Amino acid sequence: MMPLKSFGSALLLLGMISFALGSYVGINIGTDITSLPPASDIVAILKAHQITHVRLFNADAHMLNALSNTSIEVMVGVTNEEVLGIGQSPSRAASWINKNVAAYLPSTNITSISVGSEVLSSIPNAAPILVPAMNYLHKALVASNLNFQVKVSTPQSMDIIPRAFPPSTATFNSTWNTTIYQTLQFLKNTNSFYMLNAYPYYGYTKGNGIFPIDYALFKPLPSVKQIVDPNTLFHYDSMFDAMVDAAYFSIEALNFSGIPIVVTESGWPWLGGTNEPDATVDNAETYNTNLIRRVLNNSGSPNQPNIPISTYIYELFNEDKRPGPISERSWGVLFTNGSSVYPLSLSNSDRITGNSSLLFCVAKSGADPSKLEDGLNWACGQGHANCSAIQAGQSCYYPDTVESHASYAYNDYYQRMRGAGGTCDFDGTATTSSVDPSYDSCIFTGSSNSSTSGGTTPSTAFGPISPTGDGSTLQSPRVGFFIAAILLHSVML
Repeated sequence: MMPLKSFGSALLLLGMISFALGSYVGINIGTDITSLPPASDIVAILKAHQITHVRLFNADAHMLNALSNTSIEVMVGVTNEEVLGIGQSPSRAASWINKNVAAYLPSTNITSISVGSEVLSSIPNAAPILVPAMNYLHKALVASNLNFQVKVSTPQSMDIIPRAFPPSTATFNSTWNTTIYQTLQFLKNTNSFYMLNAYPYYGYTKGNGIFPIDYALFKPLPSVKQIVDPNTLFHYDSMFDAMVDAAYFSIEALNFSGIPIVVTESGWPWLGGTNEPDATVDNAETYNTNLIRRVLNNSGSPNQPNIPISTYIYELFNEDKRPGPISERSWGVLFTNGSSVYPLSLSNSDRITGNSSLLFCVAKSGADPSKLEDGLNWACGQGHANCSAIQAGQSCYYPDTVESHASYAYNDYYQRMRGAGGTCDFDGTATTSSVDPSYDSCIFTGSSNSSTSGGTTPSTAFGPISPTGDGSTLQSPRVGFFIAAILLHSVML
């Protein structure tokens, strides 16, 4: 048998090399939503989109239970309000660990704890107790023999790096030097990682035109407009990489090395107000598609080329209750019924959730429930749709919502009847989508996974008229974040 000390050393080494084993894309799950789906439905959506890593902003018991036996890696969050208490009480930290971590392991695969959210820039008065909170939580993990399984860190925004370009001269705001130094010492001692919220959207929109939007969207720049750090001569193909390196150089400026960075939030809003012209569906799709491609190529930043940059996309659903401009409520990649806001592929596989030649008819997110009920009844009755799969005990019964059932019925009708002029409207409650809404064993007619492709072809069209849009029961993009602004200067060659 391996001695306990050697076993601990082996686990420590395993943690150290884990970042060399490949990067992943995860997803943030915010809950500031008027009609948040049940936890079981959210997990069904995660599984349908093959999402392997999630970040929760709190320790919601329903989500932690629903995530059990899924193998999905979970980052559980200590809220900013909880930080204040935990940072002053080791017993409260121990209680938090026992209640929100130890109680769910090993069935729920909790692998990290994010302590607060951008504490230094959002609640600066809590700075003195941030590191004590992390220490108390870690000691509670040690007491439960969970410190090798679960790592502790704290997400910070780019706001604490006042001059992020060129990356080689970036440093943390000196106001926070003591807290940041203690944080880095903690991360080094516990073999944890630095959590960075990196938003090129803010870097571009608050940059006063210094950088082209293509740079923020991972698009190639002309050879005469390459972004280069004048000190290192590193070429930066994206603002995302420059932000990550600004954090790495800031860490090095405090004489630390060997602390990997995980981007805990990054994304792009798909809708904004009249003064937010860059918050568009096209830009959001471009950014997140290119972000996923960039993360999954397993390369690091120019300064740390051998450390992949795992990233959590911000966010799964649109949080419609968030205050502020329209863009604040428009970061989600999925609607709450599981349909995609825009086509998005979350992995290196050939499985793409969008841009396919197939077309599905699904219920519109937020459609009037009574109209959906009427449309569902019509499709399964006069419309002759095959609705057996949405009966109790059948493969498409769950989630048991009128929106989910209507999507299945609408689509079955549409696939059977469109050849004879059938439409996808259902009194304005339906829309067409290129995203395959199939999930688990529930296969929608017309799916590339379906063994059938339709049925009868009557001579008249039944349902109303069809526009295009979004909607479906489950399934679309994939994922895996959030941050603040970075004002950069560049050298254009």
